[in-house]
Amino acid sequence: MSASPLTSEQALALAPDSSVAAAGQKLATERSWQGLGRDGRAAWGECKGSALYQVRIDLSDLATKCTCPSRKFPCKHAVGLLLLTASERLPSGTPPAWVEEWISKRSANAERKAKREAAGEEGAATVDTEAKAKRSAERHGRIQKGLEALTLWMEDLVRNGFAGLEAETAMWNTQAARLVDAQAPGLASQVQQLAALPGSGPDWPRRLLERLGRLALIAEAWRKLDQLPPPLAADLRSLVGIPLREEEVIAQGEHLEDTWVVIGQELEDTERVRAQRTYLLGATSGRTALVLQFAAGPGARFAESFLPGTAFAAELAFWPSAAPQRAMIRERKGEVHPWTGTVPGLSLEGLSQRFAEELSRQPFRERMAAMLGQVVPVLEGGRRWWLRDATGAAVRIGPCDRWRLLALSGGHPLDVFGEWDGEEFRPLSVRVEGRLHQMGGSPR
Repeated sequence: MSASPLTSEQALALAPDSSVAAAGQKLATERSWQGLGRDGRAAWGECKGSALYQVRIDLSDLATKCTCPSRKFPCKHAVGLLLLTASERLPSGTPPAWVEEWISKRSANAERKAKREAAGEEGAATVDTEAKAKRSAERHGRIQKGLEALTLWMEDLVRNGFAGLEAETAMWNTQAARLVDAQAPGLASQVQQLAALPGSGPDWPRRLLERLGRLALIAEAWRKLDQLPPPLAADLRSLVGIPLREEEVIAQGEHLEDTWVVIGQELEDTERVRAQRTYLLGATSGRTALVLQFAAGPGARFAESFLPGTAFAAELAFWPSAAPQRAMIRERKGEVHPWTGTVPGLSLEGLSQRFAEELSRQPFRERMAAMLGQVVPVLEGGRRWWLRDATGAAVRIGPCDRWRLLALSGGHPLDVFGEWDGEEFRPLSVRVEGRLHQMGGSPR
C-alpha cells in the first residue's frame, strides 16, 4: 500500500467549516463504514448513517464524491474517509464498479479537456481576424473615452482637495458605472475600492492620492497602448478588464514544469460567488504562481483541488505578463504528496530587490507574493509589529493573527509566506519544523 498523500491536519483543513470537520472526525472510525479500501489511484468506502452513502477519493488530486444530499463539499462523510486515508488504516483492494466508473469518467473528462485545448490552439488561426480586429478597435475607443472622462474627474478631485470626502457615497459608484459602460470593468472595480479609503486612518489622503496616481498611470499607458511591449500591453488589458480565454493563455503564455508546493490559500465567500486564491511555490525554480478560481453559489465546487502543505508535479501556463504571476494548471504529472522538504526563501533585502525588479518591468503591480526565510516576529512598544531578520532589517506585519504568529515563532526564526506591497508584509502561511500553518488574515 502506498503512503497517504496527506496528514490528518491537512484532511481536516479540507473541510468547508468547523461543523463538517467535527462531524467528519466522528466518522473516522471503521465501525461507521463497510467495504473500505484503496489502491494507487483511489480510496473508497460506504458510510452507514440514515442511508448507505458511497464515498470515494481521487488520490491524484484529493477530489471527493459522496452520494449524500449535502451541499457542502467535501461533506462530513468525505472528510471521515479522508481522515481514514490519512491514518493509513485502509486495506489495499480492487475498487468496486462505482469507483471505477467515477475514476474513468474523471480521466475521460480530463482527456476531453486536453483535446479541446489542443483543438482551440489549432483553430485559433481560423478566427475571422478582420472582424476580431474591428471589435477590438471599437472597444479600445470606448475605453479611451471612458479613461479620458476618468482623468478629468480625478484632476478635479485633486484640484478641489479631499476635504469632505468622508461623507461622499454616490460619487464613487457613479464613476464606476461610467467605466462599466465604457467596457472597463477592471478599472470600475478599482474606483469602487477608493470609496473605503476616506476616513479609514490618519494617512488616508496619502493612500488615496497614491491610488489615484496609479489610475492616472494606467490611463496614460492606455493612450500609448500600441507603443508598449506586448507583455506589458497584456498586463494593461487585464487591468482594464479584457480577459483571455484559457486556450489563449495556453497558446501565448509561458509554460513551466516543476514540483509545486501549495504554500498559501485564501477563500472569499459571498452570496453569489466564491473566489479562491491559491499560491504555488516552485520547489526548484523558486517561482511563485497564483491560481484564481471562481464558483457560483455557496456550495459550488472549484475545478481544481489544492491542499496547503502538499506538493505535486505539474506544468503550469502563466497569463502573458511583463512579470508573470497568475497561472493555470496545464497538466498534472504526479500525485499529491505531503511536502516536508525545504522551499526557496528570500532575505528582506532580497524581497526589496525583487519587488523593485518586478515594478521596473510591470509598474502597475500593487503587491508581490514571496517566501521570507528565517525571520522573527517582534512586537515593539506594544503597538507595532515587525518581521526582523538576522541582519536587523525589518518590515511591518500586515493584517493577520499576529499573536498566533508570535506563538508559532516562540522567539525563534521561521519561514513566512505572504504578500508585500512595499510597506507591509501580510502573512498567509508559516512553516515551522517542516509543517505549514495557515494564517488567518483580514481581507485587503
